[in-house]
Amino acid sequence: MTTTSGPAGARSLDGGPAGLADVADFSHRVAANVQRVLVGKPEVVRIALVTLLSEGHLLVEDVPGVGKTSLAKALARSIDCSVSRIQFTPDLLPGDVTGVSIYNRQSMQFEFRPGPVFANVIVADEINRASPKTQSALLECMAEHQVTVDGVTYALAEPFMVVATQNPIEMDGTYPLPEAQRDRFTARVSVGYPDAVAELAIVDEHSAADPLATLRSVVDVQRVRLAIEAVRHVHVGQEVRQYCVDLVASTRRLAELRLGASPRATLHLVRAARAQAALSGRGFVVPDDVHAIAVPVLAHRLLLTSDAQAARRSAADLVRALLARLPAPTAPGGGA
Repeated sequence: MTTTSGPAGARSLDGGPAGLADVADFSHRVAANVQRVLVGKPEVVRIALVTLLSEGHLLVEDVPGVGKTSLAKALARSIDCSVSRIQFTPDLLPGDVTGVSIYNRQSMQFEFRPGPVFANVIVADEINRASPKTQSALLECMAEHQVTVDGVTYALAEPFMVVATQNPIEMDGTYPLPEAQRDRFTARVSVGYPDAVAELAIVDEHSAADPLATLRSVVDVQRVRLAIEAVRHVHVGQEVRQYCVDLVASTRRLAELRLGASPRATLHLVRAARAQAALSGRGFVVPDDVHAIAVPVLAHRLLLTSDAQAARRSAADLVRALLARLPAPTAPGGGA
């Protein structure tokens, strides 16, 4: 067993009881803090935590005014780490994201000036307002955790997470995310409108002051690394791995789809299932963990045919139908 000493003493990094306890404590602290800002949306916060713990990126897609940016900023502020916010606009350039090389007259050399992407958490606000050229500046960052400028590659901070927001309704001045970009997001969530009780609580608690103004970090970046390391060691049995492969492969055979999920989607599905199992206090993945995260992980990667769109089918409905139709393994731990 490998342990690391921290503020709270020795902690396991092997997914054992101590490691899972660390994940549970980490998740409880962050979730409670975020829900001070995003009231009445525990499922949205759960998916955000799953994405963070699986070392992925989150796309928050919904109509204006429901708390997309508040979710992204609350999650970022809950962790004592470096945070950058990028407001995506039509005139934003790739160099404004990644950084640029500037000629220094004194040294007579080019010096690299890092852009805002060199941080642990990137809040990419209204990402679909930037041009495709600028959006593509994030492709290498999200997939490989590095930036290449003028032929030189620079490593990004660890952990590294992009939390992007976009409005799917507004069309003027926006550029839809290409499939390659959407595929790099581990999960997509829609905040949705609050219920009547939650909306009244928002009016009572948020009308006088912005809760983000007083939000403080509750965990440091080392705790994030410890929790992520524990999640990496959550066991995924052969039957569950095969189940994930079969589920993703099934999307490629659906007549309602022009494009199914990629092998990257399979990797993200397994990683997210590990994080979901850890949040549930288990050191192994069961089919219910896959079911809990399948729609947020897979639906945004699927492209419907025009006939399916005319019939008002949704990608989420198709994923749910596959989950109902595909037999799940019955072994408790998914086999050895």
